[in-house]
Amino acid sequence: MSVQQPRWSVPTRAVDEPVLKVYNSLTKSKTEFVPTNGRHVKWYNCGPTVYDASHMGHARNYVTQDILRRIMTDYFGYDVHFVMNITDIDDKIILRARQNFLFNRFRSETSSLSAELIGQAHDAWKNYVHQRVSKGLPNEERPIAGEEDTAWPRLSHLIEDKTWKSECLKRDEKFDMHFSAANRTFSALATARALLASNQKGQDVAVKLIDEARDILALSLDEKYKDTVSDPSIFRSLAAHWEGEFFKDMERLRVREPDTLTRVTEYVPEIAEFVQGIIKNGYAYEFEGSVYFDTRAFDSSEGHDYAKLEPWSKGNRELLEEGEGALSTNNGRRSASDFALWKASKPGEPSWPSPWGPGRPGWHIECSVMASAIFGNNMDIHSGGIDLAFPHHDNEMAQSEAFHNCGSWVNYFIHTGHLHIEGLKMSKSLKNFITIDEILQRFTARQLRLAFLSQMWSAKVDFSESLMSGEVKTIETNLNNFFTRVRALVSQSRAAKDRSDGQHHYESAERELTDVLYESQSAFRAALCDSFNTPEALKIIRDLVSRTNIYINSHGKDLNVSVIEHVARWVGQMLRMFGLGEGEKSELGWGQEGEQGEQGTNREEVLMPYLRTLSSFRDGVRRLAIAKGDNSLKDILALCDRLRDVDLVPLGVALDDLEDGGALVKLVAPAELLKAREEKRLKAEAQAAKKAAMVEADRQKRLAKIERGRVPPAELFKPPNVPESTYGSWNDDGIPLTDGEGKELSKNQRKNVQKDWTAQKKLHDDFLAWQEGHRQ
Repeated sequence: MSVQQPRWSVPTRAVDEPVLKVYNSLTKSKTEFVPTNGRHVKWYNCGPTVYDASHMGHARNYVTQDILRRIMTDYFGYDVHFVMNITDIDDKIILRARQNFLFNRFRSETSSLSAELIGQAHDAWKNYVHQRVSKGLPNEERPIAGEEDTAWPRLSHLIEDKTWKSECLKRDEKFDMHFSAANRTFSALATARALLASNQKGQDVAVKLIDEARDILALSLDEKYKDTVSDPSIFRSLAAHWEGEFFKDMERLRVREPDTLTRVTEYVPEIAEFVQGIIKNGYAYEFEGSVYFDTRAFDSSEGHDYAKLEPWSKGNRELLEEGEGALSTNNGRRSASDFALWKASKPGEPSWPSPWGPGRPGWHIECSVMASAIFGNNMDIHSGGIDLAFPHHDNEMAQSEAFHNCGSWVNYFIHTGHLHIEGLKMSKSLKNFITIDEILQRFTARQLRLAFLSQMWSAKVDFSESLMSGEVKTIETNLNNFFTRVRALVSQSRAAKDRSDGQHHYESAERELTDVLYESQSAFRAALCDSFNTPEALKIIRDLVSRTNIYINSHGKDLNVSVIEHVARWVGQMLRMFGLGEGEKSELGWGQEGEQGEQGTNREEVLMPYLRTLSSFRDGVRRLAIAKGDNSLKDILALCDRLRDVDLVPLGVALDDLEDGGALVKLVAPAELLKAREEKRLKAEAQAAKKAAMVEADRQKRLAKIERGRVPPAELFKPPNVPESTYGSWNDDGIPLTDGEGKELSKNQRKNVQKDWTAQKKLHDDFLAWQEGHRQ
């Protein structure tokens, strides 16, 4: 008979694998994520409109999207094609570029201060007061034409009243910004008039007035001369500059570059063709060179719905008008909800040829065309900030579905939540506007990413000083300390790898910690499957680190280093997966800020500082040993302490003294050790100062007590130590017998004065003894 293998059965699954569910703005619920093509994911992310410096709102959006993208690719293993656009032509870009150009030209052409220049700035100031500042003022305080100058001092006084100012901000949230610009210009005008009167007319004083009035003059110059700006390079150069700055900021924030980057100006011919397709399908109409999307025709057609994301916002005129841009008009629109697919260009605006005449793309059509050019008539994920949901993303979907004649252009819409600064929406007018460059001067990219990871990607984030100095700093410090300690233990263990104490060190505690790791890994996956719940995932990592620290602390030299190394490597890998890593991926932990593993390192440059320190220490020990002084042992111990606390700290070496007389060697960032040493010094100084203050307080207390004993007990109850007529008679010791009216003191009164007399006698005796001691 032939020998056969025993029958084998498929194992029974003990635990079901969690499936990824994503909060989908199209359903306002968590829905299972199902890509249409295996593990290939088509993902389009709305990029920036490049006309100014990137700010914290951009950091919130793009860092958060980067975290989600990393989770999808590096953790769940999806093959993501990530596309992002750059809006490099838009109303904001046109206005900013045009105003910058006109202002700079005006500034360079002004050679001296004159009455004409002052008059021009003053006229611009008056118009600004009426058009901008007055929007926030109560009706009774709005200046009458011709009386702006006399009204301004009163307004400058009123704005100091916080209640009055808050009411103005309710009428116009940009009131503070407008008022500041007007007030700055008003002061500059007064200074310029005084300088002109004293015959100071140089270019420098003229330029100072122009610069102080920049915000107001730029608007005035644009209103007068916008039609003269025709060079398209003016608009392109502004957008190109800020696009470059944006990607520099993204690199500093460790945001991965998109797989495909699209720019609107590179897709204008495709945009015109796309608009023609929408017209052909019956969902758009032309009016005087502009083309509008017909929302009513689309919404009423079978299989189509307008405003899928926010149907309740269809009639929100404020949002609709904001979505159309500052340079748009309502002329020719059949419905308030209709929006521009193509805008006829006016003088002072860039233009491209089209079947409807010279014009430029509408804002919403840009993303539809670029995403369709890459992905076709459907994508898995579309992402962006929640402020873009309506009308931008709703309009994107409507026009794309109108062009493709499809029912669903996007399967999952992912919107990141708003960013607030100290509880308030970020705004230049509220003076809490923070650029990425400014925030990176105060916090590291890792700290910012930790701040965003600690809150749900879809929720409003309140960025505050307390968040960064509290929770974020605590998380970072605890993880740094954990990795530093584990690396030191692993290094120490490997240095002694040839020695064995005959024990395997894998008992119940090690099995328990390993089980905790497995449980943490399962919980971590469940958290990320729960719509990328990074706050919960971070908590799981922190709890695992805490449990590992408890194990380390309780086992001393008997701990199993391989178990804690296994934990630390997984924790480090997950943190790196979130984009929190520094240095080489093979390094245990998440690396230190600024550290990099480099090829071809100069050994002399690296080793000599350590060797010199070691040589200096050896020299000191030899001198003490040769001298054989009475205090040699004490002095050698002092040298050891100096090596630990002074010499090795700038080199990034920390020595932790152990109970067995040895030391645990740890490599730590020098700045971190120097900071810890400084904090220790300040703490010691504070404690010494506190102790000195307590000693001084005790001394003052004793002096005060001694001073109270200066009065002899016989004089205690006599003027001036008591008011006149308090008592009428006393015994030989000075104890009162009668009150001021001659009445004999009551038994209780006699008891009290006797008690006070006795206490004063003791104080006086102490005083006399103190006085005698000081004479000697």
